[in-house]
Amino acid sequence: MLMRLWVTGYRSYELGVFSANEPKLKIIKAALKAEIIARFDQHLTWVISGGQLGTEQWSLEVANELKKDYPELQTAMMLPFADFGKNWNEANQTALEALRGQVNFSASVSDKPYHSPKQLRNYQEFMLTHTDGALMLYDDTAPGKTHFTVEAIQRYQAQHDYELGLLDFDDLQDTANNFQEEQENGFQAD
Repeated sequence: MLMRLWVTGYRSYELGVFSANEPKLKIIKAALKAEIIARFDQHLTWVISGGQLGTEQWSLEVANELKKDYPELQTAMMLPFADFGKNWNEANQTALEALRGQVNFSASVSDKPYHSPKQLRNYQEFMLTHTDGALMLYDDTAPGKTHFTVEAIQRYQAQHDYELGLLDFDDLQDTANNFQEEQENGFQAD
């Protein structure tokens, strides 16, 4: 029974998404929304993610929107260290803080500013041991930084019952095709 879902994946720059108005972001969010909704049959109660620009923030935005229709859904933003995002530009820092204010729970795994890659490994370990499964926007044809998380999950799966769901580029293309068909048939997509 899946109750707490870790959602992560590519950062926005890895997908070439630099604006909230980009058409491909609508497709990504629609795919994330469909995957999150599908997990309600598995008793999903928490969507837990980090604060990285890209999949992590988008998944929390989608989950927060879903709370209107699924009031039992809770969202959490877990950050790897205390000063997460402090080197970002002002607009990105503002967006991070706004999103932190919209989730049900937010905390940092380490209460210290970034000082060691060990904090990132501790973060992965925390996320694995505090969730029942993961959903990742990831395609093995373009590993990027997300590959390290996939490897950590696979190592964890070797000794634990832990679900890993992948949204890959084919899934995004299917979502885009469905979106296009709905537009052509006169349906308005959310």
